[in-house]
Amino acid sequence: MPRMSTRQPTFYVPHGGGPCFFMDDPQGTWTGMARFLRELPAQLPERPKAILIVSGHWETRGGFALTSQARPPLVYDYYGFPPHTYQLRYDAPGAPELAARTRDLLAAAGFPAALDAERGLDHGVFVPLKVVYPEADVPVVELSLERSLDPAQHLAVGRALAPLRDEGVLLIGAGMSFHNLRALGDPRAQTPSIAFDDWLGKAIALPAADRASALQAWESAPAARICHPREEHLMPLMVAAGAAEGAGQRVYRELVLQVAVSGYRFD
Repeated sequence: MPRMSTRQPTFYVPHGGGPCFFMDDPQGTWTGMARFLRELPAQLPERPKAILIVSGHWETRGGFALTSQARPPLVYDYYGFPPHTYQLRYDAPGAPELAARTRDLLAAAGFPAALDAERGLDHGVFVPLKVVYPEADVPVVELSLERSLDPAQHLAVGRALAPLRDEGVLLIGAGMSFHNLRALGDPRAQTPSIAFDDWLGKAIALPAADRASALQAWESAPAARICHPREEHLMPLMVAAGAAEGAGQRVYRELVLQVAVSGYRFD
């Protein structure tokens, strides 16, 4: 039996745009988001034994997958950025035992899951974690999304993974609460982004069962498809929310490139 530990909260965090935190930023576009990420460890009851993180940048068909190598490589899945950003390193250890434990929890809940010994950590993982834990000394496992992007399924995956919170594992969903790349920087997007963000904050604050019902119906929210033409960056939120029965609260909100972006914590 795994040794019991203080229960960790779960988080849905914005991962920013590409390698944004490691580039010149004269306008301070990413300063507030970086500060939120940097201060995230102070919100934890204790240092996590490992991190299980779901990114909006890895999808698998017909089930889920987990990085399972002892030293995961990086996937530089961003394009057109300065050459030095393709030399960034994040040499965090993997956690093969956590990957296997997660696979078993998912299988017990009826979700096929495979261990992937080749796949590395994408920028939705290593870019924010390089800010959260710059020493890269907390083991990391990445979990894929299922390509159907079914919100009910991803909420249920979160519920299946809830026991990990009592085993010292920090569960993070990394995405963006607004993810319409064509609208970034467009002042016309600000009002719809705030309308959706206001709705999302209210949904997150509901009791767990009502929260799940609201999130499953996210497409009916104001400006939902303006903010998420495709919902892969919202699905990590479903996993983080599903893993918690306690309260959800907004712990970060800012206008970034003219649109509202938020982060959430669940207890």
